[in-house]
Amino acid sequence: MLEFAPDVRTASCYWGGELGARLGAGGLSVPHTGGRSRGGPDGEIGTAEAIGPADGTELWADLYRDPLAELAAAAGSGAGSASGPGGSAELPLGAALPAERPRALLCALDGHVGDIARGAGLPAPYLAAAVTELAASAVLSGAGAAVPDEEELARLLARALVAVALAALLDADAPVVPDGAARDAAVAALAARMGARPEGSERGLGAALARPVLRIASHQVVRRRRALTEAAHPAAADVMLYLAHGEPLRRRLREAVEELEPPVVVIGHSLGGIIALDALIASPSPRVALLVTVGSQAPFLYESGALPGLVHPEPLPEHLPDWLNVYDRRDLLGYVGAPLFPGRVTDVEVDNRQPFPAAHSAYWTNPAVYRAIAARLP
Repeated sequence: MLEFAPDVRTASCYWGGELGARLGAGGLSVPHTGGRSRGGPDGEIGTAEAIGPADGTELWADLYRDPLAELAAAAGSGAGSASGPGGSAELPLGAALPAERPRALLCALDGHVGDIARGAGLPAPYLAAAVTELAASAVLSGAGAAVPDEEELARLLARALVAVALAALLDADAPVVPDGAARDAAVAALAARMGARPEGSERGLGAALARPVLRIASHQVVRRRRALTEAAHPAAADVMLYLAHGEPLRRRLREAVEELEPPVVVIGHSLGGIIALDALIASPSPRVALLVTVGSQAPFLYESGALPGLVHPEPLPEHLPDWLNVYDRRDLLGYVGAPLFPGRVTDVEVDNRQPFPAAHSAYWTNPAVYRAIAARLP
């Protein structure tokens, strides 16, 4: 934010640790469904289905579900191998074994993972762990045999690495994940370090989009139910807890505002936007000059009759400050407010270039979000 508004002083209002929801019995209500699967023979991949749109969002949605799916599909196709699927062509004297080719490319990343991760806004430990996980994967042998072109193999490995790292980040319910531009920059930097020419990166993505990616069968989601519940629980349960017992959270926000010098801009993401709107509806605050909601369900709750402080079709109170609402069409948890409150809400659409649910956490690496907020600062 300081890049776009250097004179602004920021302050946080953290409530999750003390006031957030938690599974009191450690998740005993979730049926045990076994471990997670990632590519290869145990991946239980479903029926082939063509993907789109052409910007690669659906490809990444597949890769977040199974980060090794693209490598596994390439290995299973046998494309480019001398003997086709299941073949056993004799290797030339001195040629690297199939599994050693991709591992040799991964070795080229030694000492550079941290810089690449930081450049993309990705936590370095996640990318480093992805390299270790991929290097140990049994799928590399088949991919090394099936993809003879070193640059194409480097791009496949780069996408898999970023997908493994971001899938782990999403499983950890990280509040911020890189947007699509940062993600693609990480892929390009990894591929370049492994020998792929930068000008070939678009060709590589085009090739990936041109072939179908095998989607994960629905029963694989069931197998991952516990992990998915644990990842989704904080957000879903926090909303339910707020709707049932929201006053402590509203009070925490009001106390934080009172400690700041006016004019104050209140920025709330997701449930934070619900709390911010609801608190400002219930209690006027002359200190607050602008309300900013980002990827928030507040308009949806109002229209559904579930917003505690305002019941549809009641209008917004006159004391509510200017309201800027930022959303991404791919973020299924982001809603628009202007159609409900004409003249009282300004909706700004951004494109985080991530599929859902990553789109919901990718606002904070998207410069367009900060530009929209900076343009409205008092």
